[in-house]
Amino acid sequence: MFLRLKRVVAPIGQFVINKGRQNLAYEKRRINIIAGGGTTFGLSAGLFSYQDLGIKEAGKRVEGLREYSIEEVRCHDSISNRVWVTYHSGVYDVTDFIPLHPGADKLLLAAGGSIEPFWDILAVHKENQAIHDRLESYRIGNLKDEIVAYGDDDPYKSEPKRNSSLVIRNHTPYVGETPVEVLCGDFITPTELFFVRNHLPVPEIDLSDYGLEISGIGVEKQTFSMDDIKKLPAYTITATLQGAANRRDELCEVCPLPFIKFSGGCCGTAVWKGTKLVDVLKAAGLDDMKDDCSSQHVLFEGLDTGPAGSHYSVSIPIQKALDQYGDVLLAYEMNGEPLTPDHGFPLRALVPGVVGARSVKWLGRVEISSSECGSHWQTLDYKGQNPSVMWGQQQFDKAEAIQGMPVTSMICSSSISEGPDPMTRAVSVSGYAWSGGGRRILRVDLTGDGGKTWTQAESLRQSEDRQPRHWGWTLWEGSVLVNTNGDGEAEVWSKAVDSDYNVQPESTKNIWNLRGILNNAYSKLKI
Repeated sequence: MFLRLKRVVAPIGQFVINKGRQNLAYEKRRINIIAGGGTTFGLSAGLFSYQDLGIKEAGKRVEGLREYSIEEVRCHDSISNRVWVTYHSGVYDVTDFIPLHPGADKLLLAAGGSIEPFWDILAVHKENQAIHDRLESYRIGNLKDEIVAYGDDDPYKSEPKRNSSLVIRNHTPYVGETPVEVLCGDFITPTELFFVRNHLPVPEIDLSDYGLEISGIGVEKQTFSMDDIKKLPAYTITATLQGAANRRDELCEVCPLPFIKFSGGCCGTAVWKGTKLVDVLKAAGLDDMKDDCSSQHVLFEGLDTGPAGSHYSVSIPIQKALDQYGDVLLAYEMNGEPLTPDHGFPLRALVPGVVGARSVKWLGRVEISSSECGSHWQTLDYKGQNPSVMWGQQQFDKAEAIQGMPVTSMICSSSISEGPDPMTRAVSVSGYAWSGGGRRILRVDLTGDGGKTWTQAESLRQSEDRQPRHWGWTLWEGSVLVNTNGDGEAEVWSKAVDSDYNVQPESTKNIWNLRGILNNAYSKLKI
């Protein structure tokens, strides 16, 4: 134990600030969205602080403001009493934001206490200056100082080591992308370079104590050890995982978004080995459920733990889970080796053809249910909205949770050579294409003149798996002639076509959304 000067705090919930805004024209849009916050990244471990990131933190003492004791703050713990929270030396009244907050139930857990402990866990928005600025707009006073004892309770102190080549998008929880320029070097993405998207701290799991709980409609509640699971038939599939926010940076160019700015490296392909989910469910007593209308969803819950013991959890439709062609695995190997801690050791769900958020890592519980998972990540996140919906207007309860993913492509590398005349260049490009739902890529179209003329990628590398079980991506190569303008600038565009003849939309402007997800517009590379 050690002593340090810190404000008295109480465990609280997630805090997102946003007063909403008018629906302006695209070129005038400015989003005022706040979600999260916190103290420092790994400060107790001596890593770095906000100042190292150029962040001007909220919560500094402001002379002339009224001083409040922690007891006064605690009296404001409900909407009827006004909802106050604290952050460092700041006291904030966030009552007016509650109706706008998509996670209002979590926000109310913060009432009358500090947001700091929770943000130490859900630290995804710590690096955004707009978050701190917007928090200050709710400032009503300063918090009185007290001295309190604290232990070494950093929830991220035992995080695994990561490959230094990963592009870090967030530190706690860790989010790292595969460098786009090396993404297509191998058809199978090396495990150490496979993107990592964590929502909470990586749990430390003792294999001897591990058990997977199976429960719900039509099964007997029981717990399976890893030995039990490995006694069941093993299957191996090659499948691509892609995050919903892949290529979010391009949407940010249409209108700024205060979320993790993913580029095109939140995507990768691996060889996964495990047992089929349906086999585990049958081992737990599942019988033919085709005529049982009460069973609609399969819930997955991870062992990663957030505030108040909450876990990352989501669900998939039971039709996907039980489909003989759905290939939903409970995977324990990745690329021929046991899962690493960042990728879900000892067991994870692998839901091919579906958004990566449904492939829950560190799997601890599976439940057959009549309703979808009620977690934040299922009901208030990973849902699309139309481009004109702004914060304060969103209706996540009326939107479907993302499952299958749309067709997409990404230009990862290029080389330029002389063309037939001084104003023309020959550009060789390569990249990846993928479509969810088990659809195969038929072709990748390329243009160097803004879509006036098109050619096709000459080389497509893909598995021989057929629709509806083509789970892996396609690596492609092609070349195109481009006419440069007076400044020598031009663009190469790619668009993929899948085996249902779905094709990418041209414009990011027309698919922009307030969460910055599902960007599958043409990939456009400036030359």
